[in-house]
This record gives sequence, structure tokens and C-alpha cells, in this order.
Amino acid sequence: MKGLLAEFKEFINRGNVIDMAVGIIIGAAFTAIVTSLTEDIINPLIKLITGGNGTDVAGLTIPVAGTANGIDFGAFISAIINFLIVAWVVFMIVKAFNKMKDGTAKLPFLRNAKGEEVIEHAPTCPFCLEEINVGATRCPHCTAELSAPAAVTVEVVEK
Repeated sequence: MKGLLAEFKEFINRGNVIDMAVGIIIGAAFTAIVTSLTEDIINPLIKLITGGNGTDVAGLTIPVAGTANGIDFGAFISAIINFLIVAWVVFMIVKAFNKMKDGTAKLPFLRNAKGEEVIEHAPTCPFCLEEINVGATRCPHCTAELSAPAAVTVEVVEK
């Protein structure tokens, strides 16, 4: 039982789990904002443009016998607008993250013993080209046996 609790504690303390939880909470809060934007601002504008009476979108609802709402194209359009807004914001967040990630490559270079600027590259498997740990003798991705322990490669920066 103690082993299971220790394993659970290790799982919860991983950064990825915490990041995921924060992302889900922020995503839920953001979804509420987007829903409010579409229901309280965009839908009334659609109703105004299409001549609705404030309770439904004129011409966008088809009554169906036996149902309370019928076929509501206005709700469908609202869902599409919600999706597009959320997708756009996620796209912008990913784009900003990638830009930030690319910006880290522009940090000052390391210097070797000769004073030359160098870039250190993590070792990669020569067979599958995936990144592997320093000192590994077998690739964890393709399980290929390496001829020598994996080592960091150093590239001198040409000016």
C-alpha cells in the first residue's frame, strides 16, 4: 500500500500533471468567456441583422412538431462561432509558445577552451534520429544497439 501511495505522490508531483490541471481550469474559464461572448453579444447582433424578435433568430429556426425547439440553426451557428474563437485562441497560444521556444535558440552561445562560440547538440540515434540520453548504448525508441555510448556533439559557430 505504501508503494502505491508513493507512486501516486510521484505521479501527482510531476510537472506535466500540474500543467495539465492548470490548462484544463483555464480552458474551462476561457470557454465560459467565449460562450458569454457568443450568447450575449454575437447572437443578439445576428438577431438584429436577421430581424429576430429577441427570443429567436428569425428565419433560422424551423419548427418541428413534437419538439420544444425544432431545428435551431442559430444555436448551431453559435456553436460554430464558439469553436472558431476557441480554435483561434489556441492557435495564437501555440504560435506564441513556438515563438518563445524559438527565441531561446538565440541565447548567448557557450564558449569552448579556445574561446570559440559553440552550440551543444543532444545525442541522436543514427537509425531513427530521435534524441537519446548521454551515455546510452541502445536507443529507447527503435531499440537499435549503438556502436559507442551516445555523446553530446559540439558545433563551432561560424561568424
